[in-house]
Amino acid sequence: MKLSDDLKYTDQLLQLTKDFSNRFLSVADKLAPHKANHSLPTVTLPQAGMGGAATLEKFRQLYGDQLTAATGPRYWGFVTGGVTPAALMGDWITSALDLNGSSSGTVATCIEEDTIQQLRSLFDIPTEFLGAFVSGATMANFTGLAIGRQWLGNQLGVDIAADGMSALQHVKILSSVPHSSILKSMSMLGLGRNSLVRIPALPNRESVDLQALEAYLQEHPDQPFIYVANAGTVNTVDFDDIAAIAALKEKYNFWLHVDAAFGGFAACSEEHKHLLQGWEQADSITVDAHKWLNVPYDSAMVFNRHPKLQVSVFQNPGAAYLGDPLQEFHYNNYIPENSRRLRALPAWFSLQAYGREGYRYIVENNVNLARKLGALIASDARLKLLAPVRMCVACFTLDVPSETQADAVSGFLTALNNSGVVYMTKTQYQGQPAIRAALVNWRTTEKDIQLVWDTIQQLLTRK
Repeated sequence: MKLSDDLKYTDQLLQLTKDFSNRFLSVADKLAPHKANHSLPTVTLPQAGMGGAATLEKFRQLYGDQLTAATGPRYWGFVTGGVTPAALMGDWITSALDLNGSSSGTVATCIEEDTIQQLRSLFDIPTEFLGAFVSGATMANFTGLAIGRQWLGNQLGVDIAADGMSALQHVKILSSVPHSSILKSMSMLGLGRNSLVRIPALPNRESVDLQALEAYLQEHPDQPFIYVANAGTVNTVDFDDIAAIAALKEKYNFWLHVDAAFGGFAACSEEHKHLLQGWEQADSITVDAHKWLNVPYDSAMVFNRHPKLQVSVFQNPGAAYLGDPLQEFHYNNYIPENSRRLRALPAWFSLQAYGREGYRYIVENNVNLARKLGALIASDARLKLLAPVRMCVACFTLDVPSETQADAVSGFLTALNNSGVVYMTKTQYQGQPAIRAALVNWRTTEKDIQLVWDTIQQLLTRK
């Protein structure tokens, strides 16, 4: 039987897997960071299995030429880091151990608690915040908003977790330039995307106009709200003035959720940590791990200072085998998932391996490189830098007539991504079609900036 044979030769199979992975990682700086594939072969379920070794070879033959270096130094599309060597070690061990990260009273719980404590220290988040790993920033935002929704209900005398959204009407969520995952979470939570009130941003910024926010709060003095603050927008890494918003909580009744998916890593840099001033007074915070922490997909953290509210939302009542949520601590009573892999371990490995100084270097290196890219873009009259380079994102467009700009930008970006040198994504900024380059990978160097810039120059010359 193939299964028993594979068990017998597990060490050889792992060596084959290691060799395959090593070959891939050794050329990650040369592979295209993105390819569009639309016609890959369909694989059918075999009647009799072929065993692990033959399956690896079949995988290589079918997909090997299509694999891309999304973990490489020039993937500048989604805000996605690579995978540090130590994080990869932790991830492999996570798969080998196959521990349920939600199990109580086990080494898995200890590892997650230790990792959360290290992260609170890295970000300077107060210890009263309960932290937990979830699958990504979307689920972290979902969790924070779910707890905020329960708080909203409590303010109005309603237990949403028990009685549902039908008992609550006319809820409003306030934000200025929310990430799409906020709207997705609102939909999933039954709050409805149309309950979002967009507070105006400052001129030529993606940071909330505080006067407009306070004016709205003054107009609705008896209504509780959730306010979603941005700590790093995806287009320009702009920050709301979190300290000023936190100060408004002393006068008005609202839940403050801070979406700091990658902007939370400003805490690693002396130059940028002031941007997070006041986030220690938030009610809930999102920070993504598969962004600037550079651990594998899928991993993020949600921090919340109201654990009793949290457990009221996510507990498993009537499931004795999952423990009494009011007597024992189980992660599955504080997050959406009951079962999950030990996501904390890759982070634990990377944090221990590289420490505070390692992450300071990663953040500041990416920031310096993004600034270099921004300066190059600003130096070319054929391009237009649409906003100052704040931390790790350069947002730009082609300086062409507005009536042709959309087509020009689309064509240029397609050619750039098809070059195999770099991958960037399109966006809209201040009504203009634009391109954004997000640098959060630990591998990226000045050579990558120069290679991408040379490619951009070649494409501009061909136009």
